[in-house]
Amino acid sequence: MPTITNYDGGIVTTPQQHVHPKTVEELQTILRDRQRYPGPVRAMGSNHSLTPCASSTGTIVSMDGFDKVLKIDTAKKTLTAQAGVQLVDAAAVLRKKNLQFMLNIEIGNLTLGSAACCQTKDALDGAELGQVNSYVTGIKWVSPSGELMEASETTNPKLLPYIRASYGLAGIVYEVTFKVKPLEIISFDYDVHDVPDLTDAIIKKAISSNQSIVLWTVGEDVVIQSRNRAKKLKHEFLADAREFGWNFLASYTGRGIRERLGGTVAGDVKERLGSGLEIGFYRLLSAAGGFTLYAPDKTINYSKTPPSARYAFTFWAFPRAAYVKNLKDYVKWAADYHERTGFRCNMPLGSYFIRKDRSSLLSYTWDGDIISLDPIHAPGANEQEAWATFLKAFNEWAHQRGGVPLLNQSPFVKKQHVVSAYGDRWTKLADWLKTIDPNRRMVNEFFAELLP
Repeated sequence: MPTITNYDGGIVTTPQQHVHPKTVEELQTILRDRQRYPGPVRAMGSNHSLTPCASSTGTIVSMDGFDKVLKIDTAKKTLTAQAGVQLVDAAAVLRKKNLQFMLNIEIGNLTLGSAACCQTKDALDGAELGQVNSYVTGIKWVSPSGELMEASETTNPKLLPYIRASYGLAGIVYEVTFKVKPLEIISFDYDVHDVPDLTDAIIKKAISSNQSIVLWTVGEDVVIQSRNRAKKLKHEFLADAREFGWNFLASYTGRGIRERLGGTVAGDVKERLGSGLEIGFYRLLSAAGGFTLYAPDKTINYSKTPPSARYAFTFWAFPRAAYVKNLKDYVKWAADYHERTGFRCNMPLGSYFIRKDRSSLLSYTWDGDIISLDPIHAPGANEQEAWATFLKAFNEWAHQRGGVPLLNQSPFVKKQHVVSAYGDRWTKLADWLKTIDPNRRMVNEFFAELLP
């Protein structure tokens, strides 16, 4: 039986069947033939998920054979593609026509099928909404019984919020249509504050005076990264430095220090020095007036990143108004956790501002604007257990504060977390799934523990 490991190495699964279909008819055969292709049946994209949502002891269907862009409608501003196309590849095709996605998120290896039926994290991209599937206008999939189904703005539109929240539990998505727009230049600017001096007024002003913000916390400094449309390129060479930092340098350095000097005074000194240099770099960027780049250039291709430079994270969404208190409390909690256990994350804490959005039944901004708290870490081989223990402790901290997790990006999420966060919407989705998949052909152990 094949063994499959996800991107960061944290999840290993061994299915009885691992198949690579290329046609819709093959997908129908897989879902109809229960003896040859035992359940649970799970579709898999680039396997970047940080939870076992794509794992299976039955059949895993890799969608890498569905890799074609089918149509770009320049008049209607839409792209239609097969579900296995990766965001970064579709963006390159759009670029040739001077177009881009509405949202150009950081992880470019996200497949369009996954983007359509799962939740994603990013900030706004000069657009109203901040979740990728909010801009999916059409989805085609094969149901668990092998029937062809479709939901779009004109066909079964009431199903769109459900299929956008389905995480592959309603069947296998094979074709999607996204809204697109003309290619844009965006600017990145930076403003550094001490966490103890951060106020809600500062955050409100940053949100009201910019199209979008992302926040990075390094030690006791928080960097407000603002993103706005720009008319021309400036210091664009810094975009390459940004990509190198995320695609290799930050995680490779953080992991290397831990593996060689973890738990030593020298290691602690080097980590603090690295944090100081990082904040210094942000201050330099701020003084220089930031930089600009074409929006798709902030999407990073991790397909060739070596294991020594890969990192992991978790995501929990919180009401925007609670961000300053949550951040200050988290910094204190993380410091106390380090004091008690000796563990702390070796990469910045990310926080994404995302506006209220009810396009998906499981939107994490259903009740209002949010700012997330996303611990990021590059764990070496000797830190896997410590990282997992930290994530479980953070989950309880976040849950107690009313946080909302993602089913594909919040490791070790439990049923109580999901029920508390999504309430009646989780029950409503589960009831719909029972009509689509009464025999739970698509439900693996992970979802079986979470569903009502």
